[in-house]
Amino acid sequence: MPTSANIAQPRPKRPPRVREKPAAASEGELPVDTSEAPERIAKVMARAGLCSRRDAERWIAEGRVSIDGTILTSPAVTVTGESRIVVDGKPLPEPERARLWRYHKPTGLVTTHRDERGRATVFAALPAELPRLVSIGRLDLNSEGLLLMTNDGALARRLELPSTGWVRRYRVRVHGTVESDRLASLARGVAIDGASYGPIRAQLDRQLGSNAWLTLSLQEGKNREVRRVLEYLGYPVTRLIRLSYGPFQLGNLARGAIEEVPKKVLQDQLGTGGGPKAPRKG
Repeated sequence: MPTSANIAQPRPKRPPRVREKPAAASEGELPVDTSEAPERIAKVMARAGLCSRRDAERWIAEGRVSIDGTILTSPAVTVTGESRIVVDGKPLPEPERARLWRYHKPTGLVTTHRDERGRATVFAALPAELPRLVSIGRLDLNSEGLLLMTNDGALARRLELPSTGWVRRYRVRVHGTVESDRLASLARGVAIDGASYGPIRAQLDRQLGSNAWLTLSLQEGKNREVRRVLEYLGYPVTRLIRLSYGPFQLGNLARGAIEEVPKKVLQDQLGTGGGPKAPRKG
């Protein structure tokens, strides 16, 4: 008969693992994504406000970045929140909360960080004390008006999508005598040289001799969309001003000025889930 010494004793059950809930965002801050899914190292560096993704890849190739003590030679690496990332001998800074700015872009500036043709850029014109910003959409060289900027690349990409339902509104001066029924045809969408453009609400505000002022509202943001559809109708654009982007308005913001959207306003407009609220009907 076996003794109690050589009878296998049942192992004590481990208490169930309890995952702690993430701390709630403080008032006015967007909720932080606390998932532990691996992300590309260049994306993490850009979100920390250190550089662009392209610069991050270049810095990695130059041997300036290490993860957990190992110097990287390729940007094809993913990291988690547990990874220790060091750039130029310094730990990667914690990412800032998502912030948003309204900028009144003047004409004569391109919406890019570096221009191959050496033209002046909107980012070079910004105050030096601002963090590294990216634009939400673009305005071309000869366009002006509201340009939203953020320190959060993921937020920028999210707010650029037509799925937000946010309307972009433009005040446009064109050359020619405008026919209202031709403008109304844009409400059905239009295809030009193989490119499809969604419905556009267009109205004639004033006809002044050989020029006219229009207001256009659309939910897409394709490259030079407003100019292309109006030129397709035979009305070349001579001035283009963006008045609003979703709930954010140009208002009386001075040309060349930039102003941060208050935290509470940002939270109210994006909703508690960190994404844009559905547009109000009507």
